Amino acid sequence: MAQIPPDAAMQNAIYLASNSPRRRELLRQIGVRFDVLLFRDMARGDHDIDETPLPDEIPADYVQRIALAKAEGGMGRVQWRHLPHRPVLAADTTLEVDGQIIGKPDDAEHATQILRTLSGREHVVHTAIALTDGQRTEHRLNTNRVRFRTLSNADIRRYIATGEPMDKAGAYGIQGRAAMFVEHIEGSYTGIMGLPLFDTAALLERFGLAP
Repeated sequence: MAQIPPDAAMQNAIYLASNSPRRRELLRQIGVRFDVLLFRDMARGDHDIDETPLPDEIPADYVQRIALAKAEGGMGRVQWRHLPHRPVLAADTTLEVDGQIIGKPDDAEHATQILRTLSGREHVVHTAIALTDGQRTEHRLNTNRVRFRTLSNADIRRYIATGEPMDKAGAYGIQGRAAMFVEHIEGSYTGIMGLPLFDTAALLERFGLAP
């Protein structure tokens, strides 16, 4: 059987401007071919992108701005590294509680504070995705609602001890042990994970890259 040349095999591939293993898994789930644009700081993200919220910036606007900046920054890296030209996909996820942006925890104490804030109430999860080919850039916003049961101090302590909260917006991953905290969701499960597959597939299709 003839082998497919590498260039042909990657003809419809993209770059993923994210270090998130969850986003990689989700892209593989729908058959998207991709290479990861590696960041200088694997732990905290890309220092080319200033993720500081702007004054009075609402969470939905914030997450879209950051996703667009990551996609455009990724295309810049493709160009200055002289990598094969392919579209760049980026995403950003943030939580909203009482109109406030809740990002990743800085440390265990911060994670504890966040989880206490989420305990026994509903919060909003925004994930924005952006795709650019260097000439054209488009993005989509996915918004979901999640309700947590009331968490005891022991619940929070045990969960933080697993290390799972530390690299995740809102200090939890719905696909991990925190699933037992979730009473109800309204929206996209994969959007809460960090890459809404319906929106991702629709955006790829607009660029002629349907999975």
